[in-house]
Amino acid sequence: MSRRRVLWRGALAAVLLAGGWLVWRAVSPGVAASLLRPDDPATVALGQRVYAAHCARCHGVRGEGQPRWREQGPDGLLPAPPHDASGHTWHHPDAQLLAITRHGLARVIGQPDYRSAMPAYEGVLSDAEILAALSWIKSRWPAAVRAQHDAVNAQARGAGG
Repeated sequence: MSRRRVLWRGALAAVLLAGGWLVWRAVSPGVAASLLRPDDPATVALGQRVYAAHCARCHGVRGEGQPRWREQGPDGLLPAPPHDASGHTWHHPDAQLLAITRHGLARVIGQPDYRSAMPAYEGVLSDAEILAALSWIKSRWPAAVRAQHDAVNAQARGAGG
């Protein structure tokens, strides 16, 4: 891997972490530690329908993502990452996942010129639909990954207070 690519990835990771922290701080007052409901059958059923209609085209029917999702494509954009246990979705607290899906990554990280194939779903999906889709995603993770995600939420709640 080239030094330039390693530096680019490191810078992107730092921006994402800083942006995630800022988003969490912005949305955390009064927000429960966990917004997702992976054990609620009605929420998960709605989430499966929302995911199939709005997410599966890019992220895969089973959340497997696109090939080489960590490498920029010819258009300079990163392919859609997996939302299964092999991806990084579970590394982010619920509020950050909601914000990214609602507003798009460029707004969340405060970089209006950041280009991403991921659309913002504000005005397309309600927060309940977004949270349902994210709940469906989480419902498919192995128990150990779900537990790690719960710990991410707990840590974010602690950092937000």
